[in-house]
Amino acid sequence: MHKIDFNYFRFNDLISIHYPLKIAVNTRLLIKNKLEGIGWFSCETLKRITRAHPEHQFYFLFDRPFDESFVFGSNVTPIVIRPQARHPILFYLWFEKSIPRALKKINPDLFMSTDGYLSLSTTTPSLPVIHDLNFEHYPEQLPFLVRKYYKHYFPRFARKAARFSKSDIVATYGIQPDKIDVVYNGANEIYQPINSEAIEVCRNRHAGGSPYFLFVGSLLPRKNIANLFSAFDLFKRNASNDIKLMIIGERKWWTSEIKGAYEAMEHRESVIFKGHTSPDELQQLIPSALALTYVSFFEGFGIPIIEAMRCGTPVITSDASSMPEIAGGAAMLTDPSSIQSIADAMTKIATSQELQRNFSEKGLERAKDFSWDATADKMWESMLKSIA
Repeated sequence: MHKIDFNYFRFNDLISIHYPLKIAVNTRLLIKNKLEGIGWFSCETLKRITRAHPEHQFYFLFDRPFDESFVFGSNVTPIVIRPQARHPILFYLWFEKSIPRALKKINPDLFMSTDGYLSLSTTTPSLPVIHDLNFEHYPEQLPFLVRKYYKHYFPRFARKAARFSKSDIVATYGIQPDKIDVVYNGANEIYQPINSEAIEVCRNRHAGGSPYFLFVGSLLPRKNIANLFSAFDLFKRNASNDIKLMIIGERKWWTSEIKGAYEAMEHRESVIFKGHTSPDELQQLIPSALALTYVSFFEGFGIPIIEAMRCGTPVITSDASSMPEIAGGAAMLTDPSSIQSIADAMTKIATSQELQRNFSEKGLERAKDFSWDATADKMWESMLKSIA
C-alpha cells in the first residue's frame, strides 16, 4: 500500500498542518500478556506508526501501570490516568473527567482512540477506531449497564469524530460515507506453516497426539461457542475418530447457553480448554490444527482467520457479517445458526485431504492481502486527515 508522504499534507495548498505533531492515544487495552483483538490492533499499528514517524510526539494514555515493552520509542510518553476504566461508571469518569484534564495539559493536535471510545468533554480533534457495532445488532449479549453505555454514547462518539476507520456506521448512525476510512487488520508475521515433525510434537504435547479443530478468541456469546460445541458433538456422533476440539481464549461471559451446550455434549471429554495462550504457543498450535473453526454470528474483522491462513491451516467460518469478505473465497463458509451446517463442514474437512490442501493453499495466498504495515500506513493517513 502506498505510504502517505507527510510533506504532501504539510505543504499542499489544500491542507495545512503544523509540524511537529503531538498525538494523544487511548492505550488502555495495551495490557501485557492479555492482548486480544483490539489490543493486538493497537499494539501492532502504534508500534509501526511511532517508529515510522520519530519526528512527532505521541502520548500513550493508560488506565493502569504499563509495561515498558509498549513504549515503542523515545518519542512515546506514557501517562497513567486513573481510575481503571473497566465498568460503565468508570468509563464515564475516565473519558469524561480524566481524559479532558490530561488533554488540556498535553494540548495535542489529535486524540486517537483505538477502541472507539471518545470524550465528549473536549474540543480536541478526535479519531475513534470503531471496529464493529455488534452491540447494535446483538444487544442482548451484553451486560445491561455495558449495553446502555454503548447505546447512549457510541452514536455521539460517531457524530463527534473527525473521521472513522470502519463500518456499518453509515447505515446505523447516518454518518456521511466520505468521513469513513476502511482500515483492515493485519496478522502477526510470526504465524507461518511448520513441518510435519513439529506438528506431531505439538499434537502430542497438547492434544494427546490427536488432530484437532481449533477456536481462538474470547468466549463471548456472539462467537457462537454454544453452536460450535453442539456441532462438534454432532460431528463426533456421526463418525468414529479421535479428533478433538481445542478452545483457546478466556471465558469472559460463560453464559447459561454456552454452559448448557457444553454440559449436554456426549463427547465433551474431547474438548480441550487452553485459556489465554501466548503467541509463542499459538505459532505452534495454529499450524498444527486440522482447521480453524471460527463461526461467529458477528465480527468486525476476525484476525484469527488471517492468522490461520498465514499458517496454511484450513479455515471454517461463517457466511455472515464481515467474514465472507475477509475469507475472500479461501475458507469454507457455514451458516452460523445451523448446527448441521457447521458439523457438515467439519466432516468435509476431516475426511478430505484434497479439501485440506485446497483451503491451505488458497488461505496462504489470501493472507498476503493483509499486513500490519499496510494497516499502519492507512491509519496514519486517516490521522493526518483528521488533523487537517
